[in-house]
Amino acid sequence: MKERYPLSWYLTGALTARTGDEMAGPALLLAAYAVTGSAARASVLLAAATVAAAVGGPVLGVLLDRTERPGRLLAAALALHALGLTAVLLTLDRLPFPVTLLLAVLTGLPGPALSAGWTTRMPTMTPRAAALDAMTFDAASLTGPFLAAVVARLSNAQAAVATAVTLICAAVPAALRSTGSGAGGSAEARVGRAASVAPPGAERGPGEGFLRARVLVGARYVLARPALAAVTLGSVVSAVGQGALTACVPLLGERALGGAADGALLSALAAGSALAANAVHARRAPDVDPVRVMRAGALLQAAGVALAAAAGPAAAWDGVAAALVVAAALTIGAGEGPQLAGLLAVRHRETPERLRGQVFTTGASAKITGFALGAAAGGAIGARSLTGALLVAAALHLVAARVTTGRG
Repeated sequence: MKERYPLSWYLTGALTARTGDEMAGPALLLAAYAVTGSAARASVLLAAATVAAAVGGPVLGVLLDRTERPGRLLAAALALHALGLTAVLLTLDRLPFPVTLLLAVLTGLPGPALSAGWTTRMPTMTPRAAALDAMTFDAASLTGPFLAAVVARLSNAQAAVATAVTLICAAVPAALRSTGSGAGGSAEARVGRAASVAPPGAERGPGEGFLRARVLVGARYVLARPALAAVTLGSVVSAVGQGALTACVPLLGERALGGAADGALLSALAAGSALAANAVHARRAPDVDPVRVMRAGALLQAAGVALAAAAGPAAAWDGVAAALVVAAALTIGAGEGPQLAGLLAVRHRETPERLRGQVFTTGASAKITGFALGAAAGGAIGARSLTGALLVAAALHLVAARVTTGRG
């Protein structure tokens, strides 16, 4: 077993990779919108790159658990993701759009390496290390969209995608150094734990049957627990609404702020609000029911999206529209942050330690799928009526609030 690499090196790589990942989504959306002039095509491209991660995530998790050199696999996934983003950017408006869509799907497959893949390589699992790891997500979700907007403003959306690719590539050396045991111990120990929780048929080896059986473990457990199933369904429905809103961000920026690139700033504002809301929530988390927190979070997001729908053209409203969408972004973030914290709390409470990897991966994959579907639908509806798309997103959050409590 090789010597573990420093936590500081891990955190640097995680922050760099995740910032690039958080920047890539809005940058790709802006680039596609700028090149094609179609919000529907831009949102479909983002959805294609996103939905593939729902498949790639669980498979990558199983492979990382079984390989003796997970750092090399992680580095390869990062490199392939960066290469795919470059290919999508270069083929936009140069090759038929279906070809670009196919490249986007392939690009999304290794995408989870930038999020859950990094966490599997954490060199220590102390509470402090876990908190620092979570902070890299918060910092990346705040910094990424902001950088996308700034670079797109100063140069263009294509340059924003190129910057995201550069950040992802810059994290490859840190991934290569993570060839030690990481959070999961030796490869043999990880395989041993996998075998101890695998369903019938999972012990056949590293073939297709093994992967399918391992991936289904989490789904079966979630469906068998009513409380866990309810919050998972609620989070997925909310993710559909979040995807629809994300697809509308360039249009909302044009209508209320004067430019499509400015819309990405709204995502940064929401991320900052989510970070602040979670800081407040953390102080009271032991005293509140996480299911109620999730329900309140969904309701706040519904209110925020409805507020955004009320904003009219910037020129017509003389600054009022900008104030409305800024308030909307802050409200959305205030709901989204605690909603995620509540979801994680319920998962930890309802899931035994030996199954947490499968359950968390299953839930994340379901949310990714919901987000992708929402992005595709939101772009198609928003191309005809931005207000209509936003109202649909708000309604989805209302549905999420209801089904989260198991009364859907």
